[in-house]
Amino acid sequence: MARFLIENARWLSAGFLLTFMSAFGQTYFIALFGGEIRAELGLSHGEFGTIYGLATLASAIVLIWVGKLADRDNLGLVAVFVSVMLATAALGMAFVTGPIMLLAVIFVLRLFGQGMMTHVSQTAMGRWFVARRGKALAISGFGFPTSEAMLPTLTVALIVALGWRNVWLCAAGVLILFAAPVLFTLLRANRTPQASVDDEKGRAALEQRQWTRPEVLRDPLFYALMLGFLAPSFIGTGIFFHAVHLVDVKGWSISVFADSFPLYAAISVGTAFATGWAIDRWSAQRILPLTLLPMGIGAFILGTGTEPIAMVLCMAFIGVTAGLQSTVFGALSPEIYGVRHLGSIRALMMSAMVLSSAGSPFVLGTLIDRGISFDSQLIVMASYLVAASGILWLVSLRLLRRTSGGLAAPASV
Repeated sequence: MARFLIENARWLSAGFLLTFMSAFGQTYFIALFGGEIRAELGLSHGEFGTIYGLATLASAIVLIWVGKLADRDNLGLVAVFVSVMLATAALGMAFVTGPIMLLAVIFVLRLFGQGMMTHVSQTAMGRWFVARRGKALAISGFGFPTSEAMLPTLTVALIVALGWRNVWLCAAGVLILFAAPVLFTLLRANRTPQASVDDEKGRAALEQRQWTRPEVLRDPLFYALMLGFLAPSFIGTGIFFHAVHLVDVKGWSISVFADSFPLYAAISVGTAFATGWAIDRWSAQRILPLTLLPMGIGAFILGTGTEPIAMVLCMAFIGVTAGLQSTVFGALSPEIYGVRHLGSIRALMMSAMVLSSAGSPFVLGTLIDRGISFDSQLIVMASYLVAASGILWLVSLRLLRRTSGGLAAPASV
């Protein structure tokens, strides 16, 4: 393991930095400024939620095309471009003056933060690594929980000390002065996968069929996979976005939610590394059915719980699913569809994921407004996650049969 880390430090570091910097476009980070933004721009909860949802929806649609940039050989330039665009959005947030400008700023934050930063990192790891793909994805994905553990508390303190607009100026400075040049330096040389043709995984990768995006769209199993891929983003975003409402209804302090983030981050890290090892040993296809069950357990506990420990346990179980999903789905796409068009294919999946996260605050908020309690919604979410786990088990069996049955036929690479 130590040799692997040393030999691949530059590429793994770049993957980690990309996922860490995606924080500036993630829901949990933007939500920290929600009160100040609504107060200064005179927006209600519903109006701010609508703007956020529309901006995220638009970013999901545009990501289908912009995501193709991840298929370019020079990922250093792509990473710099993404960093500059995200910095531009952060700068725009520092000077936002009205709802229209806010819509545009959030659109760019979501497209290049949650969308492209994550997409470029996972596409690069999936393309560059074969035998150690699971470990590479786990290490690069470590940026997610690291930012989730560090930034909320730091950001709240900086808002108090500097003012919320100045915090966004600091974010823009970090992206331009640090992230962009470091990423360019780390990624100035592309990496060629080093799996040997004498190695079983290396031979399989060389012989694997390289699917195009139109072919993937005609694959029935792709749509079954999406049932599992989209659920965590929809449900996780919904729980995070409506956390204030949830704790108010249950009579808890918001600190119960905020203080559970370090536990969530630690568990997701441990799970991601364990999952990476398991993928390298058995394949992502075999781990797939396990991804949703922990979140289902967590949603059930939160929906039925009356004590603050329910939130802590829920976040712990969500952390397990987060660690599983980030690694499993990062490795699954190259395993079943190849790497030649991986950026294009993953752009489609990332776009759908962003779309599901865009709809969550609006859908769940509308249900709350119509008198359907969040506890009841959580029970329905838990039931869906258990049912979807059964579907993913069947999908896993089909994928394994397809891989071993010759449908992933040799193609020139």
